Amino acid sequence: MNIASIDIGTNTILLLIANISRTDGKIKPLVNEYRMPRIGRGLQPGGPISENSVKAMLDVMEEYSSIIKSGKCSHVIARATSAMRLASNSSYIISLVKEKFGIDIRVISGEEEARLSFLGAVSGVDSEKYVVIDIGGGSTEVIYGDRKNISFSKSFLGGVVSFTEKFIRHDPPLDAEIEELDKAIEEKFFELKDKFPPGFSIVAVAGTPTSLSCVKQGLRHYDESLVENSILTLEDVTRMAAEFSKLKASEILRLYPEIMKGREDVIFSGTLILKNLMKLLPSKSLIVSGRGIRYGAVIDFLEKL
Repeated sequence: MNIASIDIGTNTILLLIANISRTDGKIKPLVNEYRMPRIGRGLQPGGPISENSVKAMLDVMEEYSSIIKSGKCSHVIARATSAMRLASNSSYIISLVKEKFGIDIRVISGEEEARLSFLGAVSGVDSEKYVVIDIGGGSTEVIYGDRKNISFSKSFLGGVVSFTEKFIRHDPPLDAEIEELDKAIEEKFFELKDKFPPGFSIVAVAGTPTSLSCVKQGLRHYDESLVENSILTLEDVTRMAAEFSKLKASEILRLYPEIMKGREDVIFSGTLILKNLMKLLPSKSLIVSGRGIRYGAVIDFLEKL
């Protein structure tokens, strides 16, 4: 059985097509795609997703619909997060996608987003206790627990796109903007300081940690086999934050054309979020994973069959 899972985020729309083994239920990824239409560009809570962003999203969904048909998928799961939660025209967009492509999008709460991120992230990492970090475009989820129970879960309003749009007005950012952004991030997540007992593994999912892992390893293209379960240290993240702070977005794109395309203007904010979270928790290292919401949604679907 092949299942398609789509994660519609503020910056990125991701597609997973997975084969589910009939014998042991194991999930084997067949297709992993991501596009960056940034549907949350300029979005204010209660305001609409712009016409240009809606068109960009529909273009991605049309492409994905074709891939899904070729993949002979028996089920299609589509989950939308922060931008669609905030937007006034979400219902209109959902009806458009249903009408054009026959795909049912469900907008999930921040709590559900956190739960699915956790399910996906811990599926590929062996540990007794986990802290999962999912840095999105408009929100950031932090979840603590083990494979059986989630003890803490919170969706924080604020992600790479929203923090960048609010605090960064120059390219590269001015020192005063960096200081203001860094302070705002620390304040946003300060309740997490020393919150969890020692002995947990941090698993960071989504585009910020996977992109940083590619940079650390000198990869020109994203390679799941090299990125999945790779390690980032606090020293790595601090060094890359300092590097990105001095570069224009165009220079970041020139240095890392495949890795940073569509992310070049927000990667600094993402790196700063990750650095602050590692200092607050605290942890000197983390495990990188690309298994976020779309994997969690498949696991959740299978558990309910």
